[in-house]
Amino acid sequence: MARTPQSRALLISLSVLAFLQTSYAGGIAIYWGQNGIEGTLTETCNTGKYSYVNIAFLNTFGNGRTPEINLGGHCDPASNGCTSLSTDIRNCQNRGIKVMLSIGGGDGSYSLSSSKDAQKVANYLWNNFLGGKSSSRPLGDAVLDGIDFNIELGSTKYWDNLARALSGCGKRRRKVYLTAAPQCAFPDRFLGAALKTGLFDHVWVQFYNNAPCQYTTGNTNKLLNSWNRWTSSINSRIFLGLPASSAAAGGGFIPADVLTSQILPVIKRSPKYGGVMLWSYYDDQSGYASTIKSSV
Repeated sequence: MARTPQSRALLISLSVLAFLQTSYAGGIAIYWGQNGIEGTLTETCNTGKYSYVNIAFLNTFGNGRTPEINLGGHCDPASNGCTSLSTDIRNCQNRGIKVMLSIGGGDGSYSLSSSKDAQKVANYLWNNFLGGKSSSRPLGDAVLDGIDFNIELGSTKYWDNLARALSGCGKRRRKVYLTAAPQCAFPDRFLGAALKTGLFDHVWVQFYNNAPCQYTTGNTNKLLNSWNRWTSSINSRIFLGLPASSAAAGGGFIPADVLTSQILPVIKRSPKYGGVMLWSYYDDQSGYASTIKSSV
């Protein structure tokens, strides 16, 4: 039966409506290691709430420094007290959770002095946390899934070289996932060049502690405008990075009802939507994560 002009118009209208209503599913990423009440890594992964866990932070490295990892009192790497985390890491991975090592952070001493220094740091990360071999692996013999760039201090140079070097390491045996946590003001002054490499699988943009691009009470415009800038400029899955409570950051906390009714329905229309990243230094993340999980 031939379609009438009216039926063709109806089909077109329905197709456009379906396109506009497309909503992409995502996951929740968190940072673990800096929150004294967050529980063990195994307990965190066993909640079933998270798809990605960033162990934070390796916050001393580069430019001749002896690398050091700081896990906020969970364990003492100086006495090899963190090697038992291998069991926790494998438990998380067996549940399908990607476990990353986050390098940098807002407190530490790190920088890269040259492309050769970037290669040296990449080799250290490969041999001590990824698929290489070392007699002194700080987290034991578990093989992490990749490296998260949380660069907020020091020099802005050579992070793109580090991304390329780590990506090259991944070609030896198994893929090295790369993620990053830039500030929401685009482009990020530390990671802008690195993100242009196109090597990052996921980018959790920090939409907090940044007045020009964070949520404020009753105003979603600044956040959504910044989100659109990121999704139109970066060829990676983009996560909405948020504090898990009002106490976890100086600004940018979004009440769960606002997030699920006003923001997620909009940003989930993007095929680059990856999910939500949560940061908490003082409060329990799991309560907020439980509230929003079904909407992410």
